[in-house]
Amino acid sequence: MNAAPSAGSDRVTLYTHRHARQQRGKALSHIVPALILLSTATATIMGQEPLTGVTILEFVVGAAYLILMVRELLHLRRHAHHHERVAWLELAAAGILALEGYHILHRHHAADLARGTHSFHVLPYLYFALAVVFVVMAFNLYRAIERRHLHLHAAGFGGRVGLLQPAFQFNWADVTSVEAVGAADVLVRGTDGREQQISFAHLHDGSAHRDRLIAHAQQLPRQQAEGQQA
Repeated sequence: MNAAPSAGSDRVTLYTHRHARQQRGKALSHIVPALILLSTATATIMGQEPLTGVTILEFVVGAAYLILMVRELLHLRRHAHHHERVAWLELAAAGILALEGYHILHRHHAADLARGTHSFHVLPYLYFALAVVFVVMAFNLYRAIERRHLHLHAAGFGGRVGLLQPAFQFNWADVTSVEAVGAADVLVRGTDGREQQISFAHLHDGSAHRDRLIAHAQQLPRQQAEGQQA
C-alpha cells in the first residue's frame, strides 16, 4: 500500500500485532471482581444481609460492569485498532473496588461494635488504593497507547515505534535519504553521516506504515532543491 506524500501534518497511532489480543485478555480478566461483587450483593437475596442503598448500588455497578465488559469485547471485535479517551471498564472497576472496600470496612466495623473492641483492617484500604489506581488508568491508558505513533509533517517526520523506546525526530534539512530495508524497515541517512534503521515489523500494518513514510520522504528532493534556491 502506497500513500501519497503528506503536504500537511498527519499523526497516526501505531498498534502492535498483539494489541487486540492483549485488550481482550485485559477485558476478560475483569470478570473476576465483577462476579465477586455480584455474589456479595446476592447475599441480600438470600436474606443474609439487609437490603440497603449500598447493596442496591452494588447490584447496579456489578451489572453495569458486566455490560461494559461485553461492550468492550464487541468493540474490540469490530474495531480492534481503535481506542477511547476514557477507559470506561477501568472506571467501573474503580467503582467495584471502592464499593467492595466500603462493604468490607462496614462489615468489620459492625463486628467490632458487637465485640466492643476496635481493630484495624488493611484490605478495605488496599481496595481504596487500587480504586484510585484504576481511576488514574481510566483517564491515562490512551496516553500509553498513543506513545507509539508516526507523525508525518511538512518539515520532516517523527514518532516512536516502541512503548519504552526513545522517540525519533527528523527534519528534511538533516536528512539525505530515506530508503526501504527489508519488508517493513526504513534506513534514514543523515547529513552528518549517521544512519538509523527504524523497524515497523512488529506493528499492525507495519509495511503499510513504512510505505507511507517512504512516500512522504519523496518530498525530500523538492525540499532540498528549495533550500538550495533560497
